[in-house]
Amino acid sequence: MLKEERLDFILQKLREEQKVRLGELSTALHVSEDTVRRDIELLAENGLLTKVRGGAIPHSPTSKAFADRVHVLEEDKRRIAQKALQLIQPGQAIMLGGGTTTYALARMLPPDMPLTVVTNNVPLAAILCENPAVEIILAGGRVDKHSQITIGSEAARAFQQLHVDICFTGVCSLHHEIGVSTHNYDDLDAGRAMLQSASKVVAVTTYDKIGTAELYKMCDISTVDCIITEVDNTRELFEPYVRLGIQIL
Repeated sequence: MLKEERLDFILQKLREEQKVRLGELSTALHVSEDTVRRDIELLAENGLLTKVRGGAIPHSPTSKAFADRVHVLEEDKRRIAQKALQLIQPGQAIMLGGGTTTYALARMLPPDMPLTVVTNNVPLAAILCENPAVEIILAGGRVDKHSQITIGSEAARAFQQLHVDICFTGVCSLHHEIGVSTHNYDDLDAGRAMLQSASKVVAVTTYDKIGTAELYKMCDISTVDCIITEVDNTRELFEPYVRLGIQIL
């Protein structure tokens, strides 16, 4: 089999199974594990997958700008937001991170539930200005126009001065061994400060980001207390997270 054919096979297998292992690929392709390892390294260098110990996993599907993503999978995000609402009690202080799933949650917050909402998500803060029951704290800092969130040390310092009951964080990638990761280095300072400022961390994400990873690690999976997706929580993909004591909704 030609090298190009091997690479295509690896990517197809990854799309089908969400993970590939060196030994299994070596057998299927009739080449050595060293050859497969070099193939995976080449694919990783070209941004087509994420290399992990013993194999590879996919990249996150998130790449488009906020404005392009806000109307993608809207019904799925509404399902996630509906589940997330069950965790919120009147009078709480909550944190809503960047992303379009937390934006969907903000739009569904009841107009008669008193809350304090801390965020670095600029469009989300604008939406909440229309909610009479919500007090808004918007972390300052430089605005990333692609993701439409405030980033950097100034935003991180704002979060470090606060403590909230729950942080609802959108994720770029989430993996039971690697943790929460992102493709944007500039997200790290503010994102980590948000997670450290909450009694409970809830990852709100569409199912397609589970089991993926990116270059920059935000936190260990042990930081996450609960994962909410749009699908049924009995799926096999969730088993490693359940074993770690993470609630799945």
